[in-house]
Amino acid sequence: MTFSICVREEYEDDDGTDQTRFGVAVTTRLAGVGTLCPFISENGAVATQSLVNIELGEKGIEYIDDGLAVEDALQSLLNADDGAANRQLHGVDSEGSFVFSGEECKPWYGHHDGGSFTVAGNLLTGEEVIESVTEAYEKSAPPRGADSRADTEGNRETGDREEPLAERLIDALEAGHEEGGDKREELPVQSAALMVESTEEFALDPAYNDLRIDATETPIEDLRETYETAVQGHEDAMELYEDAYEEDEMNDVGEE
Repeated sequence: MTFSICVREEYEDDDGTDQTRFGVAVTTRLAGVGTLCPFISENGAVATQSLVNIELGEKGIEYIDDGLAVEDALQSLLNADDGAANRQLHGVDSEGSFVFSGEECKPWYGHHDGGSFTVAGNLLTGEEVIESVTEAYEKSAPPRGADSRADTEGNRETGDREEPLAERLIDALEAGHEEGGDKREELPVQSAALMVESTEEFALDPAYNDLRIDATETPIEDLRETYETAVQGHEDAMELYEDAYEEDEMNDVGEE
């Protein structure tokens, strides 16, 4: 019913501190996908889909937060799941990745493990959907093993323009959607969602890092419009409250 992407990126913040960010994005031809499939924390990202078992996502992130490797966390949950053959489950943590597609998922289904990111989908028009999502993300991803400069909101510099991970996740979903996406054209109502978490602390968490479109016929277009509106709102808030945030930071330093 879905295709999704989970991402891990390392970057260096303005203070020269190494940070990690995680992202997950998903879309489907049903309503409310953001309440069912994507799960995230500052330690990892997980997507559960096909015949959805929310517990796989909830407990998967819980186990990762407790220090279990993503492969061990998700495989142990699948081992205890009687419906595992109908599940798709994938994700990343700070060091590894995991992908699984049960043999009873509805065709076309499949997945891709990129090491620092994973992509999976079912009930798709074809393998090209997964390939397009993968290619779109790889074109925007920071070089592995290289310093990736970022601003204080976890953006990656691309020439003269900085593209937040949230925006690049939308680009990846759009690529898959344009390739055909979910094949059930008889279902006009669709949904999409994205989440981004980082080990970095922000004065004001970017609102555009947790967005959902619950019911629409144009999910990617609406998600992008919502993202752009949220970016503008965040910039306006930072400008309005910048002095107050700086004062809080000074007080915090004085208390240490």
